[in-house]
Amino acid sequence: MNSKYPLFINNQFIETAEKQNIINPSTGKVITEASLASMKEVDFALSSAREAFDHGPWPQFSLEQRKEFILKICAGILDNAAELAQLETQNTGKPIKETTFMDIPSGAKTFEFIANNFIDYLKDEQPVLPEGAKARLEREPVGVVVLIVPWNYPLLIACWKLASCLAAGNTVILKPSSLTPLTALELAKIMHKAGLPAGVVNVINASGAKIGEALCADKRVDMISFTGSNEIGKQILQYSSKNVKKLIMELGGKSAALVFGDADLDVAINSCLVSIFLNQGQMCTAMSRFLVQESIYDKFVAGFVEKARRIKLGLAEDFQTQMGPLISDSQRKKVIAYIEKAKAEGAKVICGGKIPEAPELKNGYYFEPTLLIDVSSHSHVFKEEVFGPVALIHKFSGSDEAVALANSVDFALASCIWTSDISLADGLAKKINSGTVWINTYGMFYNQLPYGGFKQSGFGKELGREGFLEYTRVKNVITDKSSEGKPLVNYWYGF
Repeated sequence: MNSKYPLFINNQFIETAEKQNIINPSTGKVITEASLASMKEVDFALSSAREAFDHGPWPQFSLEQRKEFILKICAGILDNAAELAQLETQNTGKPIKETTFMDIPSGAKTFEFIANNFIDYLKDEQPVLPEGAKARLEREPVGVVVLIVPWNYPLLIACWKLASCLAAGNTVILKPSSLTPLTALELAKIMHKAGLPAGVVNVINASGAKIGEALCADKRVDMISFTGSNEIGKQILQYSSKNVKKLIMELGGKSAALVFGDADLDVAINSCLVSIFLNQGQMCTAMSRFLVQESIYDKFVAGFVEKARRIKLGLAEDFQTQMGPLISDSQRKKVIAYIEKAKAEGAKVICGGKIPEAPELKNGYYFEPTLLIDVSSHSHVFKEEVFGPVALIHKFSGSDEAVALANSVDFALASCIWTSDISLADGLAKKINSGTVWINTYGMFYNQLPYGGFKQSGFGKELGREGFLEYTRVKNVITDKSSEGKPLVNYWYGF
């Protein structure tokens, strides 16, 4: 691991006077330090990205040339996969099994998929018009794009955004979370080695509170793609209103899994455990609300608790670990505060709910997998995102009640339906208000399919053709094909 992590601006690795310590959440110890951007570096990144788009070669490169660069980045990620997985684990507390087999290879696969498909996505459309007119719809890059990436999937979500953004011909300022900047800064080295022209990608690290407004309000920025909390998303909307620009907002979630009496109970329970405790529950798509049909409610609760108690907490770098620490002490305190509030509102903790006592975990930010029952549908914990390993189980009688409960919150990102009646599931999928509905599965993200939410979970898409095209703008080019070259408009005033 590097002893220091510089910024990357205009193909230069820049160490700044101000540094930050990077903490390993498993141990609470400092693992390295990273440079922090001041307003000077923010301005340099903005001007470099703007110059690279307006006057550099990148937007003029052929699509095949762009494809070569995207594939080089993919290869670079795979060549450094083991080191990236280790770094992601040390920086986030995410178990090494997850970073090795999910996060890093999935990030590389996104670049590979986009490289092999974006040329088809960019083909001009030829609308059929009345005789005498011809038009084509051209897809162009948007311009300078700010990509703001969260701390829960630092490399993977950066890859989701970067692959499409670069393939479309844009130039980029990537801002990782200041809690987890390391793999983004390593990715800068991979992109530099791939030979991208100066200014095409710039990676800057600082807190959003310090540089967020300067990045998002600046007139040199054409588009912002943000993944993070609803609260910060609202701030970005305010900043961006100072100079109108395009936005993608992938915000929070309070997702529900609907478990019906005819579901395979073991499969549903095992899968529901993953859907809330993977990555310590720090997922926007975490199924934090289990709505269970009353006929199987008691069996589901008993089975869920029995298996949740067997989940192995441990140091993130141990391949036997199933759940690592939360990202920070402040995040753990937030989770505890939600549990205390839930208890005050009548909920009962029947599993977990406390900091583990194992001596080997005492210095990390660990918290037990937690289950609540007797939770009112009007309570804070039912409606608000906890972003930690906390689930609640709420019973329902029929499908109409289940849908009403699922749709009763402000978020609409994802949902699950567990039933052997696929006809029922298909009908419910049309009624549930969420951007993704998984039927008898969870967490299946495909590069071919778009991902994004509704309501307070945001707008716009990542991945798939739809997600790629978010990073383009459409130009309508119309040619008059009137006979003798004299269009109707020529005669309007009769001169």
